[in-house]
Order: sequence, then structure tokens, then C-alpha cells
Amino acid sequence: MASLERVKLIERLLNEATTYLEKGDAVQSSEKLYKVAEECIKALAERLNLKEVKEAEEKGRWTVTLLEKAVGKLVDKLGMDVELGWAEANYLHIWGFHETKLDEEDVKRRVPIIRRLTELTQKT
Repeated sequence: MASLERVKLIERLLNEATTYLEKGDAVQSSEKLYKVAEECIKALAERLNLKEVKEAEEKGRWTVTLLEKAVGKLVDKLGMDVELGWAEANYLHIWGFHETKLDEEDVKRRVPIIRRLTELTQKT
């Protein structure tokens, strides 16, 4: 997927996450926010030509291991906003989506951190 297409996908997912939050659906919002962060990591990895992109292409998909390796390299190049966004997204993925233990306020509190990752992705 081309980086511009991925950025448009990120924006669409972020809008969907916001819409779900407005409707009081913390579970679906959590999953959309996780997908936002995942797509940000992929876009940044593509932009910086990380070897994990080639590995994902060879495997036919991104794995959590490849995403984690990419995050580590991206933090070194772009700073802690990558790590913070990824960590909060993973928290939402597990506790908000899979375990359904978070409410709207818990999710809303994490949106600005994931939004910062989105903004970093857009300007990179």
C-alpha cells in the first residue's frame, strides 16, 4: 500500500474511532484506535525503508514481532511519541477490545496520544 493511501486509511480509521466514542462504543473505538497506530507504524516503516517492510512483504503480512521491531527502530529515529502511541494502542487492543474492561472515558484519555502518533506520521 502506498504511503499516501495508508495516511488516508489512518485518517478514516481515526474518524471511525471518534464516531464510535461519540456513540458510547468503547470496544469498537478501542479496536479502531489500535488499527490507527498499527497503520502509522507500517507507514513510518515504509517511509524510512526499514527492513521489516520487506520481511512483511515476504511473509505476506505484518506480525506483532515485525511491528515491535519496527517500533524500536522508529523510536530511535523519530522519538518517544512512536513508543507512547504504540503502547497505548496495544493497551486499548487488549483491555478495551479483547477484554472489554474499558469505558469511554478510559478510551478518550488515550486518544490524544494516538493522535500525536498520527500527526507524526502525516508530517513524516
